[in-house]
Amino acid sequence: MLTAWYDTPAHYRPQKILRGQLTASTMCVYTVHTEMEGAFTISQSDKRPMYLQIMEQIKQKVAVGDWATGQSIPSIRQLAADIGVSVITVKRAYLELEREGVIVTRQGKGCFVASDAGVGARIREQELAQHLEQAVRSATMMGVSPKNLEKRIRAIYDRVTDEEKETV
Repeated sequence: MLTAWYDTPAHYRPQKILRGQLTASTMCVYTVHTEMEGAFTISQSDKRPMYLQIMEQIKQKVAVGDWATGQSIPSIRQLAADIGVSVITVKRAYLELEREGVIVTRQGKGCFVASDAGVGARIREQELAQHLEQAVRSATMMGVSPKNLEKRIRAIYDRVTDEEKETV
């Protein structure tokens, strides 16, 4: 069973979905978030295609170690049914993930997290590069000089590492 949140500007109304059917009769849909047993959240209001949302969440699970290397992952049909999207959408996400080396498909056996021991670290490194690139783009748009940006990043780094030392 899935839970979808149909939100309006005023409030959220959780609705239960059984096999793709709403059990409630009212629908005022601005945003639809679908969760699979707390595992995936797909937002139809997100401007990114659904297959990219699926890819991002699978990469996150691998990066943080929720899905270990060599672990079996849901089949394309199962994941599509669980989160209520097309099989084609999940297939595209899996093909892209396989192309990136995050997952592997074994004919007749299913899909698995790639056995590459560094796949999680590689994903985290890619995410860091994307965040840093976005920070540089934002700083450039704001007219921040490279020296000033470096100083700000260093200050944030020092603050964060000091906070982590305090919590240990």
